[in-house]
Amino acid sequence: MNNTDIQWHPGFVAAMELELIDYRGKLEFLREYNLNTKPLQIDLLVIKKEQSVEIANEMGKIFKRHNIIEYKSPDDSLNIDTFYKVQSYAGLYKAAGKTVDERKDEDITVSIIRERKPVELFKVLKSKNVKITMPYKGIYHIDGIVMFTTQIIATRELSAKGHTWIKSLSDKMKMPDMKRLLDETARLKGDYERELADSVLEVALRANKVLAESLKGEADMSETLLELVKPLIQDQVQDQVQNQIQIQKQIWIQKGEQKGRQEGQILGAVNALRSLNHSDEEIKSVIMKNYNLSEEAAEKYL
Repeated sequence: MNNTDIQWHPGFVAAMELELIDYRGKLEFLREYNLNTKPLQIDLLVIKKEQSVEIANEMGKIFKRHNIIEYKSPDDSLNIDTFYKVQSYAGLYKAAGKTVDERKDEDITVSIIRERKPVELFKVLKSKNVKITMPYKGIYHIDGIVMFTTQIIATRELSAKGHTWIKSLSDKMKMPDMKRLLDETARLKGDYERELADSVLEVALRANKVLAESLKGEADMSETLLELVKPLIQDQVQDQVQNQIQIQKQIWIQKGEQKGRQEGQILGAVNALRSLNHSDEEIKSVIMKNYNLSEEAAEKYL
C-alpha cells in the first residue's frame, strides 16, 4: 500500500483531540472548516470556549481564541508558498466575521504540523530576516513576516512523553513507538476516546505494515494488546488478499483465457495467502467464501 492510499487527516484530527483531551469541554474542534462557498478548507479549527483557558500541552500553549491548524502528511511538502497559503487562510478566516474586525488578528494563531523539520523553508525565512525560535523541542515559533502568531511543529522531534498520538502519524515508527501507542490506547476508558484512538491506530498500522505484521510474533505482547490490534491487522491482511485476487483476475482477463480461469484465480489467491503465512485452514476458509466452493473442492487446492 502506498502512502497516498492512507487517509492521514482523520488520524491527525483524532490525534489532536487526544493531545488536548484534558481541555475537551473548553475547546471546540471544527474539522475541515469551510472558509467560503468555494472549496477552501482549514484542516482543523480549534476555538477556545473561554479565553482564560490556559493549555499546558506545548503545542497548545500559543493558542488564543481562534486557532487554525494545517496538517501535512509525510509525503506533503512545506515550502514558502505553502507557508503563505496557510497565512492567507487565516486572513480569510479573520475577514469572515459577521461584523468588521469581529475576529481580532491578535486573537488568531496559525499552526502548521508535519513530521519533519522544514529545513529549506527555514532557510528562506531566515534570508528574509525572520526570527525562528524553538521554545520547546520540535516546536518553532515564527517572529516577523506574519500577521498572526505562528508556529511550525515537527512531530518527529517532539518528546515521546505527552505526544504519543501526534508522533504516531508516521511511516517510520519503531516497535517501542508502536507499543507505546497500544499501551496508551488500552488505557482509554471512554467510547469516544477509544474511537479517536482507533483512528490514529489505523493510520499507524497502515503506514507501518511490516511493523504491524511483526506485532503478532512479539513475545511480550499482552493478550489485551493483541486483541486490540488484531482486528486492524486482519483488515490489512484482507485488503492484501483482495488486491492479490483482483490482480490475478486481471491477468487472466488480459490473456483472454477462458479455460481454467477460475482455477488460476484460486491458485493465485492460495499462493498470496501462503506468502502471508496463513495456515491451510485459513486459506480454505477464504477461497470457500470468495469462490463458493465446498469444503471438499477447496481442499483440492491446498
